[in-house]
Amino acid sequence: MPAEKVARQSVKRYGRNHSIRSATRTVLYGARRAIDGGDEAEAQAAVQKAIGHLDRAVKKGILHKNNASRTKSRLATRLHKMNQA
Repeated sequence: MPAEKVARQSVKRYGRNHSIRSATRTVLYGARRAIDGGDEAEAQAAVQKAIGHLDRAVKKGILHKNNASRTKSRLATRLHKMNQA
């Protein structure tokens, strides 16, 4: 494949992947903040939203499935500990 075409494709892929990865990180940050905030309903909603973003990133091949699974597990553990406290 010509180098120019590969370069164009690389730029397009980077743009797509970067926006999804960035949105996922932002939602994860919000979920962690919500858990630390202490409001159960808000934290539950934020965690569900984060899980959806993680699953979408895996489906699009941006995150490895084990990475997303580990992150979801850690979020659920933090949420559970918040509910216990």
